[in-house]
Amino acid sequence: MKKRFYLIDGIRGLAIVNMVLFHFLYDVFILYGRQPDWYGRTGTFLWQQGICWTFILISGLVWHLGRKGNLKRGLILNFWGLVVSVVTLIAEPQAAVWFGILNFIGCAVLLMILANRVFCKIPPVAGVIGSMILFFLFRDVQQGVLGLASHPLAVLPEWLYQSRILTPFGFPFPGFRSSDYFPMLPWFFLFSAGYFFYPILQSSRKLQDVCSVRIPLLSKLGTWSIWIYLIHQPVATGICMLLFR
Repeated sequence: MKKRFYLIDGIRGLAIVNMVLFHFLYDVFILYGRQPDWYGRTGTFLWQQGICWTFILISGLVWHLGRKGNLKRGLILNFWGLVVSVVTLIAEPQAAVWFGILNFIGCAVLLMILANRVFCKIPPVAGVIGSMILFFLFRDVQQGVLGLASHPLAVLPEWLYQSRILTPFGFPFPGFRSSDYFPMLPWFFLFSAGYFFYPILQSSRKLQDVCSVRIPLLSKLGTWSIWIYLIHQPVATGICMLLFR
């Protein structure tokens, strides 16, 4: 029987707590206009990125643990992602979610089923390093460049950004708007970094012992992350309606 990595559950639980708080403040400060400049602050950006990175890296890592059920898991995540899109479009059209975190992770899980045949042959350390290099290379692909937008290495052709079909891959069409957008580029490379870290974890007894440590409550919350994600926004919206209407 595989050892349960309770610390990873705990880290995911901490991320879900931060996500709930972040989205509640987003509703208060942005949707209800209490502090319109909040989202543009550096601290807010770093907080949001830290939450996203945590979920995506862990999703890539635990791909190995759920290998037999990954097809079903990927399809279920995509289903719930579509539900979130429909609900947000009806409830808050100005903040609708298109290809959000659930759809991304669902597609990444499915894509990795195919990529695993090649990726499993790559040395794990090289895989982690290569994944992170590619992640930063494609970091600002939504803005039409390879490399960082402030220091672009190459400008991508405009035709990539004219089709709705390419939007999930990281090439949004003109006028596209989503309150939670995680395209395959660059985020799949962060997912693959987590994927490649798992063999490193498996080869180290010390790392396994550390990752087996439980964090009270957070380790439990981490196992419920999908359900907390699905219910937290309606709850936050309801609280805001009571407070500000």
